[in-house]
Amino acid sequence: MSFSGKYQLETHENFEPFMKAIGLTDELIQKGKDIKSISEIEETGDHFKVTVTTGTKVLTNCFTIGQEAELETLTGEKVKSMVMREGNKLKVSLKGIESVTELADANTIVNTMTVAGIAYKRISKRI
Repeated sequence: MSFSGKYQLETHENFEPFMKAIGLTDELIQKGKDIKSISEIEETGDHFKVTVTTGTKVLTNCFTIGQEAELETLTGEKVKSMVMREGNKLKVSLKGIESVTELADANTIVNTMTVAGIAYKRISKRI
């Protein structure tokens, strides 16, 4: 199955504790907690372009599976990391945040980010 497509956030769990743990301010957390972000994924072979739009903030990361790339974190910091693919899962570690994005079915993406034992789970549906 291909990750390519546009997805809208349906539900999320542990948003506030996770965002506090990565250092976001209470003001930013309150602004972002009810926004239904849109994720657009372009997959061409092993190359990916992922664009996440949350309100007015747009975060774009491009990477090739198994090759080091500079990726922007949720806090806006850029770090070098490597995305690996295991079946229908994309896995990456960014500054202590473990991220797993799974294609649960043809229309659902589940992204789980974990830091300091706090797991933030996002479920997005294809639009």
